[in-house]
Amino acid sequence: MRKRKMLAPILVTVILVLYYAVYFGFLITLVDGIWKYVLGIVPLIFSALTVKVCIERINEIKKGEEDDISKY
Repeated sequence: MRKRKMLAPILVTVILVLYYAVYFGFLITLVDGIWKYVLGIVPLIFSALTVKVCIERINEIKKGEEDDISKY
């Protein structure tokens, strides 16, 4: 049962990381100079944060905190 609850965060993470790669990859081809490097770093930061949040959510699910909104 828990594996099914982990599927949604993992799918959302994969979709977002792919979106960042494609979108910023397209933007990088359109610009020159230092903006290429800035547009290369931004998706890496977004992707790292997305993966971090996904790992935290998976750990919450493993601990049995499926409904963490009830804490607030």
